[in-house]
Parts: sequence; C-alpha cells; structure tokens
Amino acid sequence: MIKLFTIGFTGKSAESFFNLLINAEVKKVVDTRINNVSQLAGFAKGSDLRFFVKKIGGMDYEHNIDLAPTKELLTKYRDKELSWNEYETEYLNLLDSRKIIQKINIDKLHENCFLCSEHTPEKCHRRLLAEYLRQVNNEIEIIHLVK
Repeated sequence: MIKLFTIGFTGKSAESFFNLLINAEVKKVVDTRINNVSQLAGFAKGSDLRFFVKKIGGMDYEHNIDLAPTKELLTKYRDKELSWNEYETEYLNLLDSRKIIQKINIDKLHENCFLCSEHTPEKCHRRLLAEYLRQVNNEIEIIHLVK
C-alpha cells in the first residue's frame, strides 16, 4: 500500500503543522501551490519551508507547479466565476493535459505529503490530485492531515 498524505498550512500553528508531518512519518513534502513565495504564507513560504522540513523533521521538499492549478483557474474560482464542480472539472482536465500520470512515478509517492494552503481537503486541489492518482493505482491510501 502506498501511503499518500495531504496537508494545508492555513489555520495551523507551525508547531501543529510540523507535528502532524512528523507524527505521520512523512518523508517528503510536495508543495503543490502555484505561488509558494507569498509573505502571507508565513512559516510555509517555499524557501523557508524547505529549510524547516529538513531541519525539524528530516524530510525532503519539492515544489512541483505541474500539480498546481493555474492562476487563471484559481482567480475564476475565487471570484465565483466557477462553481466548485466546474473548478474540479477544469483542474482534472488540466492534470490530463499536463500528462501528470505519465510524469509521476506513483510508487515513489509512498510517505509523501501534498501541501497547499487550504485548511481542510474538502474544497482543495490537493485532495483532487490525490484522488486522481488513486484512480490509476488503487493501492494508494490517502490520509489527510488535519487538526
């Protein structure tokens, strides 16, 4: 079984965030945000996060923008030009057009954690991404790290 975790940093203290990752025994954080350099990200700003996950948890870090929605897609959803269902369809089509299934070695996702900003996974692309990959390999167990 491939354990694939997801986590969002919004609404979590650094202590809670890193404890969730450490307690789950995550080996690699895969940042799926289009913009990981915003000052609003606090401890989860890309360059800082790379340092923190290594120093605090001994984990690797990767920023993979191929897994992120486009800025245009995010803007349309946030501006309510798209419903959640429309956003979901557009994002999944984007993954298809980017040939994500061919680019990702699913077996190497064991003990990886998809990261984005949303507090919970219900309306978040990290959940959609994990479920998209599980359709290809039903050996993926998705575990959402929330607190």
